Amino acid sequence: MITFIAILVGMFMAFAIGANDVANGMATAVGAKAITPKQAAFMASFLEFLGAVMFGAAVTKTIASGIVAIDHLQDPKLVIYGAISALFAAGIWVMFATVYGMPVSTTHSIIGGMIGFGLASGGMKVVYWSKLLKIVLSWFISPVVGGILAYLVFKIIVVSILHRKSPLEAAKTVAPIMIGFTFFFISLLFIIKTLKQTYSVAFVYSTILFVLSFAVSLVLIRRYIKKNSSDEYDAVENIFKKVQVMTSAYVCFSHGANDVANAVGPIALIFMLEKAEITNIQSVEIPKYILFIGGLGIALGVLLYGYKVMETIGHNITELNNTRGFSVDYGTATTVLLSSIFGFPISTTHTVVGAVTGVGLARGIEVVNFGVLKEIIISWFITVPFAAGVSAIIYLTLSTFF
Repeated sequence: MITFIAILVGMFMAFAIGANDVANGMATAVGAKAITPKQAAFMASFLEFLGAVMFGAAVTKTIASGIVAIDHLQDPKLVIYGAISALFAAGIWVMFATVYGMPVSTTHSIIGGMIGFGLASGGMKVVYWSKLLKIVLSWFISPVVGGILAYLVFKIIVVSILHRKSPLEAAKTVAPIMIGFTFFFISLLFIIKTLKQTYSVAFVYSTILFVLSFAVSLVLIRRYIKKNSSDEYDAVENIFKKVQVMTSAYVCFSHGANDVANAVGPIALIFMLEKAEITNIQSVEIPKYILFIGGLGIALGVLLYGYKVMETIGHNITELNNTRGFSVDYGTATTVLLSSIFGFPISTTHTVVGAVTGVGLARGIEVVNFGVLKEIIISWFITVPFAAGVSAIIYLTLSTFF
């Protein structure tokens, strides 16, 4: 019975992750009209599923990033109840936010769920409050850093390309450099965060990719400019449109690889406990068939509900075009990379919202919809307490009646 419940909860959480978090990758591309919402949904669902099945099997911290001590729980079943409670509560909150088009952090939702389970099972003393403080600080730091970086990248594009006498001539030199650095940063992030390689290994491979992407884009851009020199600004936007589709694809693939375990961890945990194969219940290896379940849940969430949050980030905060969307992707990837290197628990969702706002502010304060921003920020502050309260109720119910 509990195994069946865990599978349902895992699928529900995976669906919620797909419905809400897909906007991190595809919203800017849709908002800038690089791809249509339907294309984004199909592309994202495929890439999320592929990332989950191919790279999601890395050893996963099931018990929410060490936010709660579980030493006081002698019965492994209580750990299972806690994990299920946290994920179910997180899934409820993420789906509720998705219905209203609010982009929220699924990781912070799970952490809120774990805090609720911890408080219900062991009281205040089992929660690592200093780690929670770091997470609260990230609510402010990640959107600000993402916003500043996206603002600066867009201003560089404006000054070095768009405001030049001949934007296309400027793009010949500047665009390949920016594209090279984009592929450098996203490959560095993927190799460190997803493939779990050392910084030195990641740096070598990323440098090679920088050189290759610079050389290839240099040739392709010059060839493209020869054929499309009539409308300079449209031609420049089109250059960044193609890159934006690739960066959005990377975000979706990486997200599937990194976040699927948030949904399917409890399922793997239960199967392992039933086979008496776990010596450390905080860490489990996730089998491929379970990753398949999680990847399928994420893909369905993207296809059926992903458009809601995509519209909020891609359209409702500020108007995007391809150079602005590229700046958002660049600022987001760089912020996430820096946070991974320094071990700071930021939210990609918060970073994307901050980056979109930063690009908007680069054009003037009047083009940013602060009403929508206010609603988004309120939803961020509700995330942890809501998930904690619901998780505590679910855990007490499970531990009492099962």
